[in-house]
Amino acid sequence: MAIKLLNTLIMIAVALSITGVINRTRAMLAGRKGIRFFQHVMNVRLQLRKGSVYSTTTTLLFRIAPCVYLGAAMIAFLFIPVANLEPICSFHGDIVFVAYLLALSRVALILAAMDTGSSFEGMGAAREALYGALVEPALMMAMATLALFCGYSSFADIFSMAQELDTNLTIVLLLVAYVFVIIMFIEAGRVPVDDPKTHLELTMIHEVMCLDFSGIDLAMIHIAGWLKNATLAMIAANAVAVVFCFKWWFAAPLAVLGTGIAIGVVESLRARNKLSRNITYILTIVAMSALVLLIGFLLIQNIEI
Repeated sequence: MAIKLLNTLIMIAVALSITGVINRTRAMLAGRKGIRFFQHVMNVRLQLRKGSVYSTTTTLLFRIAPCVYLGAAMIAFLFIPVANLEPICSFHGDIVFVAYLLALSRVALILAAMDTGSSFEGMGAAREALYGALVEPALMMAMATLALFCGYSSFADIFSMAQELDTNLTIVLLLVAYVFVIIMFIEAGRVPVDDPKTHLELTMIHEVMCLDFSGIDLAMIHIAGWLKNATLAMIAANAVAVVFCFKWWFAAPLAVLGTGIAIGVVESLRARNKLSRNITYILTIVAMSALVLLIGFLLIQNIEI
């Protein structure tokens, strides 16, 4: 039980720290002092103290959506181990369950945006639904590659021990980790797919769906975003740690620094894609996931390519 509690505490620390690393990286590359490391946590603390304002056009669906969004992200969060530590929740086939929980959180936010009756939020919801449908195969194939390598369908079993793999299989696992990081870019609505700093509704995707939320509802959406980021970042870090240093003290900093610095560097050095190029960008990741799964299968079966 103590190991499970330690795993959860480390995951919470990872979820709270990734945004801080992103902000600090962007500030350093821009030559600015930047905001405090945990400023995002302080902002959410203020939102938790405020009440929510609801439009007269919204229904009960809009009010329960943040709870569903946060609940789904929180449950998925509890299935992820930190390297050799054991998560609180685990069962055979939970990799599929986690993928559906992430999809459920997206659907809840899409329905809430459509419930407002706003054309802007409806436009953002349509884009989110399209990108979510396109990125889902990449997520499933990346998880299938992990299951193929380890022979299990549970995250706790997949990352239960270090793997002794040859160079080719190690490279495949590194590519799987890269795919999860890119999926994190898309799920979190970060550059190059979306820009969380933009305030132009015509180009917003994730942020535009949250325009009508306020107070504690908006705080729950932010917290759920942190949990989803930590979930995908830790899966990517575990895929790297399983072949290099399969210890929690290696995987946790790798999840925070690796993904945080990567996102900060990308957001500082490049602009967001045109909306017309996002589909091509996501389909490229899907194709890469399929190729990685195929190569992994051929290598596992000792079939020469």
